Amino acid sequence: MAETQGKVITCRAAVAWGPKEPLVIQEICVDPPQEMEVRVKILYTSICHTDLGTWTGVNEAERAFPRILGHEAVGVVESVGEGVKDVKEGDYVIPAFNGECGECRVCKKEVSNLCERYKVDPMKRLMVNDGGTRFSTTTNKDGGLSQSQRIYHFLNTSTFTEYTVLDSACVVKIDPNAPLKQMSLLSCGVSTGVGAAWNTAKVKEGTTTAVFGLGSVGLAVAEGARARGASRIIGVDANASKFEKGKVMGVTDFINPKDLTKPVHERIRELTRGGVDYSFECTGNVDVLREAFLSTHAGWGSTVLVGIYATPRTLPLHPMELFDGRKITGSVFGGFKPKSQLPSFAQQCMKGVVKLEPFITNELPFEKINDAFQLLRDGKSLRCLLQIAKFLKK
Repeated sequence: MAETQGKVITCRAAVAWGPKEPLVIQEICVDPPQEMEVRVKILYTSICHTDLGTWTGVNEAERAFPRILGHEAVGVVESVGEGVKDVKEGDYVIPAFNGECGECRVCKKEVSNLCERYKVDPMKRLMVNDGGTRFSTTTNKDGGLSQSQRIYHFLNTSTFTEYTVLDSACVVKIDPNAPLKQMSLLSCGVSTGVGAAWNTAKVKEGTTTAVFGLGSVGLAVAEGARARGASRIIGVDANASKFEKGKVMGVTDFINPKDLTKPVHERIRELTRGGVDYSFECTGNVDVLREAFLSTHAGWGSTVLVGIYATPRTLPLHPMELFDGRKITGSVFGGFKPKSQLPSFAQQCMKGVVKLEPFITNELPFEKINDAFQLLRDGKSLRCLLQIAKFLKK
């Protein structure tokens, strides 16, 4: 790729011009990487509910348009900026929305993965180096000519484009022999869910769990609990069509709240003689969070928040409810430190410890990205994989 190094690349991207407006596939310009930045050719990308939420503009404070969304992907390094040592041209990589500089006091501690400089920030839309963007366009959303206009970044990544520029702290090198399509899932959903079970809750063999919300992240939690030997995994979802997929991921029992005449937590307590050891809230709904909390066993039950909460409502708990020994905590990116821990996790996935293939339910060409969004909105897709560029391994 020496012919493009140091030059502006003109390529295609799916640009979001406003809330709920169809993404526009158009030509953009992608600047070369600056110091400690990496330019990546995206091979495959997939769509997550976080992309969907930002596109719909649920949280007005996060709105910034035009913007290139996307944060689950796999690609190959096209070029690197000055100072980048850990990846080089031709390396296969996945982007990480929650970065790891390796130098700050948080990165040097084992207890947290929230890097002081590159942790996930939904409000961030500009590069760290100079407060600018690496994307621009000379056409408007209708294809007409206009003055050069910058396009905002998203979640440290922006993967709905043939080429993107990331801070090197947000680029993770993977085994070149890894199945590339499946590796894209490690950028968010699977790592977030499996890590919540492994790193945050630390699910032990023979324990019981309840997973509220059986989307991609919830099913990844179930898969993580299965891999750790949980004896019972109760899946809770109002969409009964998700139960068959749940069985593949190790879910042993299913509860549809629509079928109950009592609160979900009461039914779970009946099934488990007092409550589960671990519960995971994966919907981003505070009312569901309360049910998840109450479904755990008094004395040692632990609830992990995995969903994204757009609501301004606070925790639906009374302080005295914590005096019975139950715990509640949050999990970002499954507690994984991306650069230092994801390569090992990828190896485990390659060995079959965690099954990735069942998460990819649809595949479409890049031009059909709006159809992929609709599949997710309709609940008909876990992960729809979009092929952005063709690349043959050497």
